[in-house]
Amino acid sequence: MRVFRDFEEIKAAVGTEVGVSGWIEVTQERIESFAHATGDNQWIHVDVERAARELPTGTTIAHGLLTLSFAPVFIRDVMSLEGLRNTLNYGANRIRYLAPVPAGSRLRGRTTIAAAEDAPPDGLRVTYGITFEIENHERPACVAEVIALHYR
Repeated sequence: MRVFRDFEEIKAAVGTEVGVSGWIEVTQERIESFAHATGDNQWIHVDVERAARELPTGTTIAHGLLTLSFAPVFIRDVMSLEGLRNTLNYGANRIRYLAPVPAGSRLRGRTTIAAAEDAPPDGLRVTYGITFEIENHERPACVAEVIALHYR
């Protein structure tokens, strides 16, 4: 875990890799909970029997947005910033889904700091580059730039 003492240390780290998170298992139960929460019950996510017959993975696959939703967990796993009052999700610049995430697979995030700029009053807008890696797969599931507003 990399600990940043202040905003200046984050700014100095622009262009560098912060770290690689631990693994998170993407279970069928997690996929179904996400489907229920979002109303996205497409069969490729929730119909285990049909997916076994018709999908190349032989199993259901996670929603792309479920995969993306792990971004804050992956970031918090590899870094912390001392003296924060709160952090807000500011959005994303670029998201690409490159490979399906089969149910039962594990994901981790490789995080870089792509940009950091002051955000008055007393905040810092940080763009994190995250590569969502699937265990034992060459191609990542997703690459994204997500933006956080950190306030002290």
